[in-house]
Amino acid sequence: MFEVAVIEDAAAAQVSLDPVRARLLAELVEPASAATLAGRVGLPRQKVNYHLKALERHGLIELAEERRKGNVTERVMRATAASYVISPVALAAVAPDPGRSPDQLSARWLLAVAAGLVRDVGRLVVAAAHARRRVATFTIDGQVRFASAADRAAFAERLAETVKELAGEYHDETAEGGRVHRLIVAMHPHVPDETETDVEGVMR
Repeated sequence: MFEVAVIEDAAAAQVSLDPVRARLLAELVEPASAATLAGRVGLPRQKVNYHLKALERHGLIELAEERRKGNVTERVMRATAASYVISPVALAAVAPDPGRSPDQLSARWLLAVAAGLVRDVGRLVVAAAHARRRVATFTIDGQVRFASAADRAAFAERLAETVKELAGEYHDETAEGGRVHRLIVAMHPHVPDETETDVEGVMR
């Protein structure tokens, strides 16, 4: 089982977004039969089997083992991953294009760039899994509390200058055997979770 699987097929994405099937995927992090799942989700076993066949057909679950119970063979299924990410490739025809209107201060451009990040890293993860190799990545995820909009703007300007300087120091266009890496730096207001109530404050 993979830690994360990337869904690139539109039909598979549609299957995974069905609420019942999504629940079954979550349950199948641990192997289980249709009869066991039926008791957990409160559906008839035949209905669960119907959903399991759809999930299996699109490679979201797989056979873990078969058990004989009298004259019946019980199929025990498991999810192919602990979690799933739907790649923008699944919606290729309407996926956002970062090259359409580049704007460092546009939230929509940030979304387009982020979608490209999910697409590219998703493909790398899939390729690395097949090759049994790791992907060379690095991530920073943190928070900064600004006293004012002016401080935020100053921080963004200084961050851009620092990144540009650092990239210029290490970028080598002529390096034999060198590998190009994509660098994305983003900043957006913190989005409250369910335990926080100041949703409107995000936009201040």
